[in-house]
Amino acid sequence: MPKRVDHGERRKLIADALMRVAAERGLEAVSLRHVAAEAGVSSGMVQHYFRTKDEMMTFALSVVRDRSEARVTRAVSALGDEPSPRTLLRTMLTELLPLDEARRADGRVALAFLAFTAVRPAVAAGLHQESAELLAFIAGQIRTAQAAGATQTRVDPDRAAVALLAVMEGLGVYLLGGHYPPETALAALDAQLDLLLGPEPAAQRGRAAPPRRSPAP
Repeated sequence: MPKRVDHGERRKLIADALMRVAAERGLEAVSLRHVAAEAGVSSGMVQHYFRTKDEMMTFALSVVRDRSEARVTRAVSALGDEPSPRTLLRTMLTELLPLDEARRADGRVALAFLAFTAVRPAVAAGLHQESAELLAFIAGQIRTAQAAGATQTRVDPDRAAVALLAVMEGLGVYLLGGHYPPETALAALDAQLDLLLGPEPAAQRGRAAPPRRSPAP
């Protein structure tokens, strides 16, 4: 009997190879030929699954997104029932920061993809929707905290969400560049959260904090 081929697994194999090439040698090194060599398959096989570089890049970006979502889901689930908005947001944003090698690898690829999509509006359309959904969620948590009287700061939730996400993404870029260690980034994130939502509730303090990481390279 002919061997059954798991096409989804092959596409993921190729996407993983693309991400290794992008993370180690930069986005300019990504080509069908280089990705095929990294994956240990033929260029023809790569072209069978991805007709163009744009298709391959879009699929690889979805893999990075799925990994991030899985990390966030695991971390949030560990918080238990009804965590405070501040604890929930800190946990989510911390999981999106490149604080360990796995997240740094994904972060380097995501940063390269962001530059790639800057000149490709069709590819960037999906990212715009995801960013809008994340901003809406953050703004909703800020509104919840305000309604519960958890913070005395009366800020516009939508603008505050934009600022908080910008802080997180900026910290991620500096971490990837090795400008300062994870402890500094986490302290800066906590300072921004304190401004928006007040100190973390004592009952949940420490539960959302990640273990100490070694400094980024």
